[in-house]
Amino acid sequence: MVSPVTVVKSEGPKLVPFFKATCVYFVLWLPTSSPSWFSALIKCLPIFCLWMFLLAHGFSFLGAHSSARKILAGLIFSALGDAFLIWQEQGYFVHGLLMFAITHILYSSAFGMKPINMRAGLVITAVSSLSYMLLYPYLSGPFTYLVAVYIALIGFMGWRAIAGLQLTNDLWTWTKLSACLGAMLFMVSDLTIAVNKFCFPVPHSRAIIMATYYAAQMLIALSAVECQDVEVARKRT
Repeated sequence: MVSPVTVVKSEGPKLVPFFKATCVYFVLWLPTSSPSWFSALIKCLPIFCLWMFLLAHGFSFLGAHSSARKILAGLIFSALGDAFLIWQEQGYFVHGLLMFAITHILYSSAFGMKPINMRAGLVITAVSSLSYMLLYPYLSGPFTYLVAVYIALIGFMGWRAIAGLQLTNDLWTWTKLSACLGAMLFMVSDLTIAVNKFCFPVPHSRAIIMATYYAAQMLIALSAVECQDVEVARKRT
């Protein structure tokens, strides 16, 4: 198994642009009441940097590993979703919802269906059901079923990420842990969005949403480099 020190040394420099772009977003903190292409660019910039992070591993790496390609595609749809949500008050919230729904399908496919881990599936099903029960009284019109479908998709993605983490044996890797933590943070971010939009104002909602979102995307992007790190470790042993 690749050590955390090796991971930091090999992947850390490639993530510097992402951390800088994230700092720019939080420092500028552009008002959401005045959407613009500039604010969309600043919001999407950290995700663009994660595109470059994966591309920095080489086209041959992406060509050889379908999971990495799917995560890259998910990041592309995430950026589109971010851009649409800049104009959510102008009627583009559903468009953003659709982009992120596609993202979760791609991430689920990248994480795979083995192992099944029904216990994790039951826990996620319970959490997803409770989340929808919380939101349901505040939903109306098409959002009644759109939110249900979205919760099912992100819950499925979370299940597949958590299922891959087997801490009771030696099969787990740091990238599986990264995928698991990333999926959970993504669920926290999206639940905060839903509660803040449909139920009641959440204090410091924007900071919570964006901090957990950027962290989630970074961790999921990191989970894509597992195959390359395993190859590097084998060469060193």
